[in-house]
Amino acid sequence: MHTKRSLSSASTQFQFSRVKLFLFVLLFISLSALVPWTIQRELEGQFSQLWDKLATASFILPALALLFIYYLSDALRLWFALRAVGRKQAFLSMIPMIFINLLFSNVTPMATGGGVAQVWFLHKQGVQVGAAVAATTLRTLMASMMIFIPAPLVLFSIKGLSDSSLSSRWGTSLAIFALLYALFFIILLWRPRWLASAVDKGLALICMTGMLSQSRRHRWRLRFLRELVRFTHYFRIFFKGKPVNSLFAVISTMVFLLSLFSFPALILWTLGYSFNYFTVLMYMLVNTFVMYFAPTPGAAGVAEGVFALLFATVVDSVDLFVLVVGWRFLTVHLGMLIGVPVSLYAIFHQEQKLG
Repeated sequence: MHTKRSLSSASTQFQFSRVKLFLFVLLFISLSALVPWTIQRELEGQFSQLWDKLATASFILPALALLFIYYLSDALRLWFALRAVGRKQAFLSMIPMIFINLLFSNVTPMATGGGVAQVWFLHKQGVQVGAAVAATTLRTLMASMMIFIPAPLVLFSIKGLSDSSLSSRWGTSLAIFALLYALFFIILLWRPRWLASAVDKGLALICMTGMLSQSRRHRWRLRFLRELVRFTHYFRIFFKGKPVNSLFAVISTMVFLLSLFSFPALILWTLGYSFNYFTVLMYMLVNTFVMYFAPTPGAAGVAEGVFALLFATVVDSVDLFVLVVGWRFLTVHLGMLIGVPVSLYAIFHQEQKLG
């Protein structure tokens, strides 16, 4: 009986009101017009130039194959993470999660919205919030560690990067940020009581200012502790459960990152450059590393700027434009365009269920 009441309460807490749903849908309708406009603005009327260079079968067919691997591995890494924490979801239900994550991640600062949106949609599919948070956090953590551990070493050791302005001006700061980022996850995963204590003190401080009532502080504290306990429980299952699911979660994450980093290499080869594939991977490792700390939604501006800085010395200016826009379109904009109708459908479908 207590479990039923808890599930009913959790379900009620996560249900959108009709007003919020209307505003949410309005936001996505706006995005459906904003995203194409943003792409056109980035192209600055030079779409024909981009099209002429890349509209060939020798590029389109490999690009489609790479996109398939990119999206499939993205779905698999979340699916295996969920299975590793004991939640068996239908694999097809992971497909919309790819594009929901791409859309929300790229319209929120530091890509924070993607995981939150995925947790919400997973909860609507019957996954406990703690399990959903654990799976999405572990999914993010695996990718982050694969980037954060080697990136500072690559930045300071690879020729062409170690003597760049990025390394000399920002290398030390980025390494410190990476350490703090990793430290936060270590505390979250291995010392959750420290985080609980910090949140409790933060709520107490807000309460002292009069911005939060004691009763609400108590409710928020209990909710946070409940989900933190669940998260810790599922985290332990990930490492102590069936190792095959955890192993495949790691492997699919590696394939995801490898496919993500391969798009610039494909474009470069199409443009006629005999660029070393390993060098491209190292450049993209550093570029993605920097993107984690960009405050703009989806690292917009920062991602393109760092990317152009890395490749400017080895690519002609005209081809650099094609490289930057082609890379950004394939890895981000295309997924966002697909994410708008997918998210709208998911929201309307959920509203029909609630109705």
